[in-house]
Amino acid sequence: MTEAVSFQQEFKVKGGDFSRGGEASCEIKNLLRDLGLDPQLVRRAAIACYEAEMNIIMYAWQGQLDLLVTPHRIRIIAEDKGPGIADIKQAMREGYSTATPEMRELGFGAGMGLANIKKNTDTFRITSKVGRGTRLELTIKTNGRKA
Repeated sequence: MTEAVSFQQEFKVKGGDFSRGGEASCEIKNLLRDLGLDPQLVRRAAIACYEAEMNIIMYAWQGQLDLLVTPHRIRIIAEDKGPGIADIKQAMREGYSTATPEMRELGFGAGMGLANIKKNTDTFRITSKVGRGTRLELTIKTNGRKA
């Protein structure tokens, strides 16, 4: 049985475009708030989206965030075209980072991105193909909770 979709939108993200970093996740946060979702759920989704968006900007050539809201869940798919992740287990370790010195100068590269995404979602699935890209499938259960 398929759940009715309350809201759906996609957000394009350009790799390397640090000047627009956070725009998509901020728009998602505002949309979820406007839909009347619980502020804690909105906060969790915003954190997960921001981390995913910045990973696309830092490491991929291009990507997008797809937002799907139903009465019982917020679903986010972050998919990119990029170099992919050779060792997902290592990439999931808190503190592990492949950030360049330039990224670190901008304040990124603490190695907490994927870990923060996982902590703020109820389900987290990551797949990656070296030389092709990475896909994150994220879910936050709402149980119909409104603000």
